[in-house]
Amino acid sequence: MSPAPRIAAVAVLLWAASTAALAGRTCEEKPLSLRELEQGLKLAETTAKQLDATGAQVLLLARAGQDLSKHGLQWSHLGFAYRPAATAGSPAPPWRVLHKLNQCGTDRAQLFRQGLGEFFLDRPHRYEAAYVVLSPEAQAKLLPLLQDNARLPQWHSPAYSMVAYPWSQRYQQSNQWALETLAGALEPSASTRSRAQAWLQFKGYEPTTLHLGTFTRLGARVTTANVAFDDHPNAKRFSNRIDTVTVDSMFSWTQRSGLSGSPQVIR
Repeated sequence: MSPAPRIAAVAVLLWAASTAALAGRTCEEKPLSLRELEQGLKLAETTAKQLDATGAQVLLLARAGQDLSKHGLQWSHLGFAYRPAATAGSPAPPWRVLHKLNQCGTDRAQLFRQGLGEFFLDRPHRYEAAYVVLSPEAQAKLLPLLQDNARLPQWHSPAYSMVAYPWSQRYQQSNQWALETLAGALEPSASTRSRAQAWLQFKGYEPTTLHLGTFTRLGARVTTANVAFDDHPNAKRFSNRIDTVTVDSMFSWTQRSGLSGSPQVIR
């Protein structure tokens, strides 16, 4: 299926009413330019071809929605890219992306299913993507979960902060939801957010530490509803160290722990 039909057919909100949503960005009402539309669809088409070639059914797929280079980071947001097995005599189903999106700069977020086209029509900072192929065992455990609307909210919290602390349940950012859901799929006992976090600590996941000064933190908190720091330990917060879940840290951990191969970049 070409990217254009994907966009029309597969943007399905898991629950609640449809609202504009962005991963940690404020809403922009300005329509996409023709150039932006072309670039997004081209990246979606290239991504589909490369994902097809992997032979995988579940991957972690990232985009560069924001410029995080000053923090030494390449990617800002990821979701689960998945594709059910084709039925006999039928063409392969299109890829879906399941991910968490912030509602237009508010302190709330929801889960969405989208096609590849829509996933990249969000004015990214760079029209590039990256993915890791998960291990066969991880794929087998994740695939049924990603299609089960009743179970997916198990690790989801609508209270959102872009810099949510990885070991707290007060808020949850987009990459953190994906990480905790991955933990819940892999470990049967990780049936809640707190248990998923405990398992991730036991398995050696290490968050990214951002170095944010006092004025940066105060300015973000006052002017941006989707940023909060009150879930971070005082000792770290007052020494300008903000730990949070990033795509780069997830890719590093999944590779280090044998859950995935190395990241592959799509241009």
